[in-house]
Amino acid sequence: MQILDGKALAQKIEEKVSLGAKELKATTGRVPGLAVILVGHDPASQAYVGMKKKACDRAGFYSVTHEMPDDISQEAIVKTIEMMNQNPNIDGILIQLPLPKHIDTTKILEVVAPTKDVDGFHPYNVGRLTTGLSGFVPCTPLGIMELLAEYKIDPKGKNCCIVGASNIVGKPMAALLLNANATVEICHIFTDDLKKHTLNADIILVGAGVINLIKEDMVQENAIVIDIGINRAPDGRLVGDVDYDAVAPKTSYITPVPGGVGPMTIAMLLSNTLKAAQIHAQEEN
Repeated sequence: MQILDGKALAQKIEEKVSLGAKELKATTGRVPGLAVILVGHDPASQAYVGMKKKACDRAGFYSVTHEMPDDISQEAIVKTIEMMNQNPNIDGILIQLPLPKHIDTTKILEVVAPTKDVDGFHPYNVGRLTTGLSGFVPCTPLGIMELLAEYKIDPKGKNCCIVGASNIVGKPMAALLLNANATVEICHIFTDDLKKHTLNADIILVGAGVINLIKEDMVQENAIVIDIGINRAPDGRLVGDVDYDAVAPKTSYITPVPGGVGPMTIAMLLSNTLKAAQIHAQEEN
């Protein structure tokens, strides 16, 4: 059993991005810029945004956070995004999810300019990913692909079972794996007999937000397990969706929580923002 160390790889990527940002500034005068919209006072969202801000500072990016009250109108958010779409100093726009219930998340994501959509959630980028074209890819699935590549795990021809069908992780993860010639199953809340599907998988990728959802008897010998979940256990510990202590000994590779997928998400956000800045710099010249 080998641990897939997302923390170590994220650090390597961050250093590479930092060098890229320095090079961009030296050759074009441009500093990569990331703008974040944070609506409300959700502690988890605030913590994520704080981590993203620190990562931007480390990489030498310009970053700004637009903090908005819970009861803000849809129109006010749209106006702020449109303003950032026009701002030449902003290369990436990130909408921190989830948004309050009275806000139409789909419409908000559609307002972000596709060339500044560093989260890869705009339908334009979703379409390009699905059809195997270049564009911006959601950070968590992209980070997982980088992690697999770092450990020379090729998904080609492997049976992959994704547990969780969200637009943020499950669906784009499936598209990336399909593009890498894997055989892909997606399981979700309505899937009958989850164990039947996970037992058949060479690679299990789980992001359902359920503590200990994946048990030892649901995993075949030498499977690769990617735990995308991050949950707060009753004793206060951060844990994933996999019963780690019981499952790990059966696996060939497994991600820990924390320290696996989480750091990769932020590293890929930096990478996507640098990519956007490089594209914008080329367009200006």
